[in-house]
Amino acid sequence: MRNILIVEDDREIAMLEQDYLEIAGFGTELAADGEAALLAALSGRFDLILLDVMLPGRDGYDICRKIRDKVDVPILMVTARTESVDKIRGLGLGADDYIAKPFDPAELVARVKAHLSRYDRLVGAGRESEQERIQLGDVEILPRSWKVYKSGRELKLPNREFELLKFLAENPNIVFSKERLFEAIWGYDYVGDSATVTVHIGRIREKIEDDPSNPKLIETVWGAGYRLNRLS
Repeated sequence: MRNILIVEDDREIAMLEQDYLEIAGFGTELAADGEAALLAALSGRFDLILLDVMLPGRDGYDICRKIRDKVDVPILMVTARTESVDKIRGLGLGADDYIAKPFDPAELVARVKAHLSRYDRLVGAGRESEQERIQLGDVEILPRSWKVYKSGRELKLPNREFELLKFLAENPNIVFSKERLFEAIWGYDYVGDSATVTVHIGRIREKIEDDPSNPKLIETVWGAGYRLNRLS
């Protein structure tokens, strides 16, 4: 059974999420404040985390920031705050998706299933024996095992960051618009906008570039999009 951590201080909403997820066959656990949520999230017991933004103690942004590099599972932020800047902030901290209240519980379950399936495909690919390494200077990408190294040190890239880097690395020296990258990685059915791509490109650059303010691997082609340069 897949286990979902529901972080929500509104008991009515939490129970609604719990009921629909358990009907769909998931195990669930509730956390109603930031401190309890942080401890539960770091326990490693969960396959996906539903994370409300407005919480007592610690807000969802702070929790996401503290757990993202330690917990390699999908994080879906659930909040009534729908402004683009709030969405970009959550995605920039490593959240995989953003669900606005009020929401259709059936859509919530569908999103959970979709993210778990995507995660399983990515992790499952690492069980294959053959590796196809992509070398970008001192950056090495192992597509099948879902790992990235820089100068021999493993980097922690959440799901979307890895998919975006892998897509660009497998299509080097080609300029892709933000809209095309958004469609390729998030899909047509994803509720969001292409500004998400900019946030994720920035996070990837912070990890793989020697100087993120003057990137050499992932280049911005002004007015057109982004291009990954093969350095070796």
